[in-house]
Amino acid sequence: MSAWIVIIIAAVAILMALFVGLRSKFTQTKEGKMMAFVGLLILPTICVGLGFEEQMTRAESTNFCLSCHVMNDFGHSLYVDDKSYIPAVHYQNNFVPRDHACYTCHTNYAMFGTVKAKWGGMHHLLVQYLGTIPKPEDIRPYEPYNNRECLHCHLGSRRFEENDAHLKTATLMADIKADRLTCTSSKCHDTVHDVGTLKDATFWKPGATK
Repeated sequence: MSAWIVIIIAAVAILMALFVGLRSKFTQTKEGKMMAFVGLLILPTICVGLGFEEQMTRAESTNFCLSCHVMNDFGHSLYVDDKSYIPAVHYQNNFVPRDHACYTCHTNYAMFGTVKAKWGGMHHLLVQYLGTIPKPEDIRPYEPYNNRECLHCHLGSRRFEENDAHLKTATLMADIKADRLTCTSSKCHDTVHDVGTLKDATFWKPGATK
């Protein structure tokens, strides 16, 4: 929903409210009461609802996630020129949409995953403005990363299903799919953002040729 629609509705609501306020006798008529009801209640409610939707959609963008100073290093880690950095590999190769990279990987893909992700985002905002901001290297997910989030994209893909590393034992693939063996802490894909080591890292520059 375009922000311009919200602005237009808000402008109409303000004009109607001004008209009703300046022509108070008009509200004594049936038409005036209807206009006052629409201008003072219905349109503002619609405006708030659309504005909320607009901001919740904007909150899914990578730019929004990285707009807090403490998240700068996490943004930089997406450009590390090292294939062991899982977020960097996904971001640089467009395995996830770059403009929604954070939201894509950190949303719980269960039934209420979107609600939980945005509720967590509200908590981040409260910490940003009212709490004690942690150091980047101390930031951790609220709960252990579930393989479900990885399998949302990788499950069924040939590259995943036929990878020799996933078939070393008869039960390995089943353990991965059942989250008995987590992808991010099994010494396979355990280098995630690793912001504490960025000072020693080399970085990929989009468009640059080697």
